[in-house]
Amino acid sequence: MPDSPYENDWQTSLWRESPEKTPGNPSLEGQIFADVAVVGAGFTGLRAASVLAESGVNVVVVEAKDVGWGASGRSGGQVNPMLPFNSPERIRQIVGDDKFEAVSKASLNSATELFEFIEKYQIRCGARQNGWLRVLHSESAYKAAQTECANWNSIGGDMHLIEGAEVARLSGSNRYKAGVVTTQGGAVQPFDLVCGLAEISKQAGVRIFGQTPDLQLLRSEENWHLATPYGSVVSKWAIIATNGYTNGLVPGLAESIVPMTPIQMSTEPLPDDIYASILPQGHTISDSRRIIMYARREPGNRIVYGGLGRIKNRQLDGFDWLKRDAVKVFPQLSGAKWSHAWGGRIALTKDYLPHIHEPQENLIAGLGYNGRGVAMSFVVGRNMAERILGKTERELDLPVTQIRPFPLRSIKMLGMETAISVMRLMDRLEFR
Repeated sequence: MPDSPYENDWQTSLWRESPEKTPGNPSLEGQIFADVAVVGAGFTGLRAASVLAESGVNVVVVEAKDVGWGASGRSGGQVNPMLPFNSPERIRQIVGDDKFEAVSKASLNSATELFEFIEKYQIRCGARQNGWLRVLHSESAYKAAQTECANWNSIGGDMHLIEGAEVARLSGSNRYKAGVVTTQGGAVQPFDLVCGLAEISKQAGVRIFGQTPDLQLLRSEENWHLATPYGSVVSKWAIIATNGYTNGLVPGLAESIVPMTPIQMSTEPLPDDIYASILPQGHTISDSRRIIMYARREPGNRIVYGGLGRIKNRQLDGFDWLKRDAVKVFPQLSGAKWSHAWGGRIALTKDYLPHIHEPQENLIAGLGYNGRGVAMSFVVGRNMAERILGKTERELDLPVTQIRPFPLRSIKMLGMETAISVMRLMDRLEFR
């Protein structure tokens, strides 16, 4: 029996077949010293580490498995700007007038910030900024999108409502009558990206240790002591960057989020005519259902299709539903063979905003991307590094908040399977 339901699918991900980069970092042995210890070798932790190291800070990163083993290397790889679920006005209510402009600007620019970073460091990760198409499954979703477009565009968004034949032309699907194009969106090969980020960090002087789970984090005098199975790190600062895989290392942090399990699958190479008919201009796509679908084209005539799954009997579950849904949205995929299936764990927060916390002196944590992790994790990682380098809370893009428990978290997690079934039923009734 694997240690977790994610052990096996780590090897069955399409992204893992990339010949570009393969992590293989040694485990930590003995006691070492650093200015900053980072827990988590995903996008958030490595982005923070790279910013710090380039400023001359001595940084150590420890990872329970290896670089990109968590959601960073398992995601759908869509780079979508803007924060989900919340309108600009709702974000203003949550963060306050003083912080609203910085938060909204950071979220709107998050995709472009990432693509500019990739270009600057010449990371080979299949990056393309061809736009994101969000298709609308119902009349109510269409009305909501009209308001959403107007609100986001009023503060600098670049969203365009399209209808009818234009939706079918860009998507390759006749199931949707309207959609929204966001030009800043795009896609990356996420495992290649996180491995490239690790290499950049190493070149700047970061030491990365894999196969090094954290056991205990204690404060002693002016330092943090991070205990691992065969060694420890003594540092002035500690960063927790574990998102959906957050454990009890920092009291209350895991209870502040609800982990969810997106899953993806990939076709075998498709005939040229079928491949050309789906997302012909290279957009990424998602829809407005409660249990969304998302999809993208991949080199080699493959289509990657994803949605929300669950863990059942210690295995990822939901691929049968995903295959049926893929054919409903793209009938061209009828008869297609699916060669890869995988998933990872993301984190939802109560207010659907990412959070930066400083629960104790020189301890900082960033998490909670609510499905926007590829782009927003880079923003949060950079912000945490800037905080350590001396920026005040007021100067950061995102507010520093107290850790608060997710209300009724245990009940929500126990009822997740039922909730997913109910939401799928409601989506199906509306989608008709």
